[in-house]
Amino acid sequence: MASDADASNGFDERLKQRSARKPDALDLTATGAVYAPTGTIPNTLLAVVSIAFALGGVFSIGAIMFLSGGFDDFWWSTYQLGFFVAAWSAFHWGEFAVTAGWNADKCSVDSFLLNNGMTYHAANGTALLEYLITLYFKPESKRYHYVSALGIIMTICGQILRSTAMIHAARNFSHTVASRKAKDHVLVTDGIYAYFRHPSYAGFFYWALGTQLVLQNPVTFVMFSYLLWRFFYYRTRYEEGALVRFFGAAYEEYRKKVGTKIPFVP
Repeated sequence: MASDADASNGFDERLKQRSARKPDALDLTATGAVYAPTGTIPNTLLAVVSIAFALGGVFSIGAIMFLSGGFDDFWWSTYQLGFFVAAWSAFHWGEFAVTAGWNADKCSVDSFLLNNGMTYHAANGTALLEYLITLYFKPESKRYHYVSALGIIMTICGQILRSTAMIHAARNFSHTVASRKAKDHVLVTDGIYAYFRHPSYAGFFYWALGTQLVLQNPVTFVMFSYLLWRFFYYRTRYEEGALVRFFGAAYEEYRKKVGTKIPFVP
């Protein structure tokens, strides 16, 4: 009878624990105020599944357009637009997937980076607008296929570089610059970090510029170049100030040996 009572108490305790949990809360919830989701998108399993499903659908459509060389029935359906759409959706899906796989403590619905700010979405919207307008009125300007080929290579390499950096840094990586050093935070200087001081930033820089080469957008290529340079210049200055506080001379020595590989970002 005692064992039955113990089993009953154990079941009751597990039931209480389950009841105490929010039924719609994402299990992989970022911990700490710095990494907590902003609340712009509900941090629920339903939201995560819905976003992943939507991104997968967009990626599939884009990939089919790209691999088929575009659809002749629609003037706007080109392999260039297909690649751009597939690359964009793969990037956002990959941000969440890598965070969930190698950095679960910082994972939330915000890890999709879909709430990257109005500037980010306005820039991508402008890129699409430039592409469609010039494609409609001046389609011959989009026929420099070697430029798109270079952009495809740059985009893929940028994505690989960024994802590799996030995977290698694992728990030491975060989408938000930390102002305090965590107990398990270590300075990563090996692997891809032996060649790039900020490989995730460099990866995104070349990924984004690559997408504009694919679309053969001269205006937004210049715009992206300036906005990305400005963002990463000030972002690295701020982040490196924190890293010097965290790791002192060790980081200063590392900074002397390894560059960012982003133009004009020392």
